[in-house]
Amino acid sequence: MPGRIWFITGCSSGFGRQIARKVVACGDVAVATVKTDDQVASLAAELGDRALVVPLDLTQPETISKAVADAEAHFGRVDVLVNNGGYAYFSAVEEGEEDEVRRQFETNVFGVFSVTRQILPGMRARRSGHIVNFSSIGGLMAFPALAFYHATKFAIEGYSEALSLEVAPLGIKVTIVEPGRFRTEFSGTSMVESKTWIDDYAGTAGARRKQLRAVSGTQPGDPARAADAIVAAVDAKEPPLRLLLGPDAYQLALGRLEALRQNFVTWKDLTESTDFAKA
Repeated sequence: MPGRIWFITGCSSGFGRQIARKVVACGDVAVATVKTDDQVASLAAELGDRALVVPLDLTQPETISKAVADAEAHFGRVDVLVNNGGYAYFSAVEEGEEDEVRRQFETNVFGVFSVTRQILPGMRARRSGHIVNFSSIGGLMAFPALAFYHATKFAIEGYSEALSLEVAPLGIKVTIVEPGRFRTEFSGTSMVESKTWIDDYAGTAGARRKQLRAVSGTQPGDPARAADAIVAAVDAKEPPLRLLLGPDAYQLALGRLEALRQNFVTWKDLTESTDFAKA
């Protein structure tokens, strides 16, 4: 088939589904992954013959290997990898349940590592490709009730930046996507919450949990327009390393930069006091 071959994780809903739709509409080919077998047929019917829909569970390495092998068997290559699959776990740090925290990292972090390692050899051999890793504005700053989610996205930020430096000489590009508030299932059906509530955190993490649930379905960001922006970034001659999505993400990021600058400047003297004394 003509056009680029995109491998997109997390296409059951939200950003992943919209990116798959956009890719097919543009004349490219989408390998769209969904978590369970029972989701395959409906998405395949929607996307048509320019898509291959395959099951992939980011916590199950064998399903990752099979999905990548199926994509390469059908199309011979993957040109663009979009690591979109993931979810949020809502909990104060002290309320966090060990098994849920580990599942959050297995999905949002180690799943991304595994998919990327499976696809990189082909890109490296061809000296071309583009890896798009979903982070969040929550990969640049943090809010109560999302410590473990933020930790996964901060991990993706550092991983992706280092990856970009390693693969740039090989003709492979990396873009980190940092959305703000979009009308996805982030705080809807895909959210997971700790069953523990500690009263001392009611005004911080507890309030944030309630706020996020309350605004679900009313967020200003349009996932379809986000998909347009991501495809435009991949099409760019010099794609961005970081792509903020949404006016709120832009303003929050600028505020974060200024807060960091003020912190660094305020503590400059103490920061510079740590070298060995000069003779």
